[in-house]
Amino acid sequence: MSETQNLTVVQAVRDGLYTEMREDDEVLVLGQDVGKNGGVFRATEGLFDEFGGDRVVDTPLAESGIVGAAVGMAAMGLRPVPEIQFSGFMYPGFDQIVSHMARFRARSRGRFTLPMTLRAPYGGGIRAPEHHSESKEAFYAHEAGLKVVIPSTPYDAKGLLAASIRDPDPVIFLEPKLIYRAFRDEVPEEPYTVPIGEAVTRREGGDVAVFTYGAMTRPTLEAAKSLAEEGIECEVVDLRTVSPLDREAIVEAFEATGRAVVVHEAPKTGGLAAEITAIVQEEALLYQEAPVKRVTGFDVPYPLYALEDYYLPSAARIEEGIKEAVEF
Repeated sequence: MSETQNLTVVQAVRDGLYTEMREDDEVLVLGQDVGKNGGVFRATEGLFDEFGGDRVVDTPLAESGIVGAAVGMAAMGLRPVPEIQFSGFMYPGFDQIVSHMARFRARSRGRFTLPMTLRAPYGGGIRAPEHHSESKEAFYAHEAGLKVVIPSTPYDAKGLLAASIRDPDPVIFLEPKLIYRAFRDEVPEEPYTVPIGEAVTRREGGDVAVFTYGAMTRPTLEAAKSLAEEGIECEVVDLRTVSPLDREAIVEAFEATGRAVVVHEAPKTGGLAAEITAIVQEEALLYQEAPVKRVTGFDVPYPLYALEDYYLPSAARIEEGIKEAVEF
């Protein structure tokens, strides 16, 4: 039996990086303060001492340069893991992401692939200033050529990160910083992967399917536990990957219940909830018993900390949405 460690999400990310760098000399990390400082959240702590400055590269504060350099490295056969300090800082690198990172395989007719994993802490809930709390995963899910992965547990964080680094194509790996140190989980010490594109059922139930991912998985499970005391049984599906979506798992859970709720902290308009709603409409319309309910952030700029708790979907707000779907 494999030995395990009791890790937080951010410790699992660090362990995933360490494990993959130990297993493959082509893997390297780069970004602002990732080296001697160990990263703003200490996700790369100790890697500089273990692997040296050639594989743990401190860069200038230049997101376009960080992503662009990683694109070149990946095109030449390395497996770079660039870190953007906060996902809200990715916008200066957006041109490199959509013009090169996402298109290189198609542009070269398959002659080149880009085995690179762009990491960034994302999401709100930590009382941070402007540009530190956005949830813009839909930007990247909309771009063909990118995979977009969002773990919700330490076990998945290490396994999905390993799968992303080993993938021959580029992955956006978004780490929900609200749960970086919120809880611990048993994580194998040995290398392992969690498949990209496969959802997982976190709780079984026959009354309503609730789809979520990232930091919203925990309040969704809290809401489901509370509603079970009232006789409402929720099937909670953690998507884990938002591009590609696990369409089969979405349809299967919806067909089993006839009702659906989608929870995410990103704004409602144009969010992943709309795509999930479209999937069940297209593929399982005849099973539908009620409108799909979306419990999301609001269509406003992300608020500062005084209103942050109101903006983020809480267990109470999720409960209300589930009840609306069930009682329709």
